[in-house]
Amino acid sequence: MSTTDTGGGPPDTSETVWERAHESTEFRELRSRLRRFVFPMTAVFLLWYLLYVLLADYAHGFMSTKVFGNINVGLIFGLLQFVSTFVITGLYVRYANRKLDPVAEKIRDDIEKEQA
Repeated sequence: MSTTDTGGGPPDTSETVWERAHESTEFRELRSRLRRFVFPMTAVFLLWYLLYVLLADYAHGFMSTKVFGNINVGLIFGLLQFVSTFVITGLYVRYANRKLDPVAEKIRDDIEKEQA
């Protein structure tokens, strides 16, 4: 008996089920929807962060402008980096709930029905 022999298991292995799922139209649509959100949002965030770094490095006068008390523009921009991270996370959760999760659920249901 070969070490690769499955012992006469079902001909439809989980590997072929997952391969079919991976090649399905629904899975391609899921990947496409994910990329439509992730790539632009990543680009926007990286540009926003790059702007912050460049301003901090080359616009000392602007970034050190006091807004009130000891709070300056640089500190506000720095804190806005955290705020933007939470906003992006919230937007992603909302997008995933509306656009990604229904498709992923359908794919999972199809796989479970196929394996049953």
